[in-house]
Amino acid sequence: MVGKRSGPYFCGIDAAMDVVGGKWKALILWELANHGVRRFGELRRGLPGVSEKMLIQQLRELEEDGIVDREIYREVPPKVEYRLTESGRALNAALEPLGTWGRDRIDRIGARRVHPPA
Repeated sequence: MVGKRSGPYFCGIDAAMDVVGGKWKALILWELANHGVRRFGELRRGLPGVSEKMLIQQLRELEEDGIVDREIYREVPPKVEYRLTESGRALNAALEPLGTWGRDRIDRIGARRVHPPA
């Protein structure tokens, strides 16, 4: 890893949270896992409430950590696509039990679910 986040860490959870910490990163992973390749605008529409600046920052950090791959097509207008890397897919698989726990919690406490636009 070449990124600025490189430890030292107390444990594996500490190292994992360094990569997925923050409100939007796990949601970006979810969006890419559910929809595959996405362009920036598609990601932004799929994550209501995220600002353009925050989405750019979070995508850059995920790319820096080898979780997301960004492909730039040299066209006019420029086209950029984002997809999960193998490491990103492995991270998503590792987060799946946490998602299950969270869905159970939503049901247990009767929380309202947000449904992103189709």
